[in-house]
Amino acid sequence: MLTSPLVRFPAVLALLSQLSSLLVSWLLLLVLARLLGWHVSLLTAAWLQGLLAALFGHLFGLLRWWLPINLTFVPGLVLLQDHALPPWLLLVGFIVLLLLNWNALTERVPLYLTGTAAEQRLIERLATLPAGFRFVDLGSGLGGTLLRLARAYPTAQFVGVETAPLTFALCWLRCVLQRNCRVCFRSFWREPLGNYEVVYCFLSPAPMSALWLKACEEMHPRALLISNSFEVPGVAAEEVLAIDDWRHSRLLLWRPGANVQPDGGPVSS
Repeated sequence: MLTSPLVRFPAVLALLSQLSSLLVSWLLLLVLARLLGWHVSLLTAAWLQGLLAALFGHLFGLLRWWLPINLTFVPGLVLLQDHALPPWLLLVGFIVLLLLNWNALTERVPLYLTGTAAEQRLIERLATLPAGFRFVDLGSGLGGTLLRLARAYPTAQFVGVETAPLTFALCWLRCVLQRNCRVCFRSFWREPLGNYEVVYCFLSPAPMSALWLKACEEMHPRALLISNSFEVPGVAAEEVLAIDDWRHSRLLLWRPGANVQPDGGPVSS
């Protein structure tokens, strides 16, 4: 996989993947037509471009969830050309996707939803904590997990932070009537982690190293950092809870506040 200074701007890399694959597929089809007399349909050409776009995106360092987007973008446009869809409908669809996945562009954190099996493992693990614990979900998404955990532990306090505008609005609406649950329109980088006994996240590999440093600086020694699936590079989890789902996910648990040197810096692994 190639490394690029543009890795912090995945939308730019996705555009480069599309443009590069358009050029390469056009040249390839031109050579096949001239030398072998092969001619393909527009849809076949579009799928060839999509395969190349997915490959280029992987080589450029895009995360795996970009693969289906790069693969199907141009074929989707070709398939839609035979349907009389008004242009404004496509614009609305794009805006909705953008507002739901805003964090994918700004922080390289797509919208991941915690599955039922992972929620059950969380509920089981939280049962070992003293009553009245405080829990924060960094990137609370559509709010389903936050709401169900709040209902499972009515004496605890639950907070969700989210910055994707439409995702936040839906999450807030779902949780507004739950008395022990609140949702804030705030970046998790600005959320003080020292206020909580449990910090939960389902982010992506991109922010985990920086989040670990923030957690080491702010969290109490006994407080838990729980990551769904994504590891902290170079830091072994203290607990690993297997999840019986199709992805073979795991809950990874640390106590970052216990990994602080006397000078206040994190312990190196």
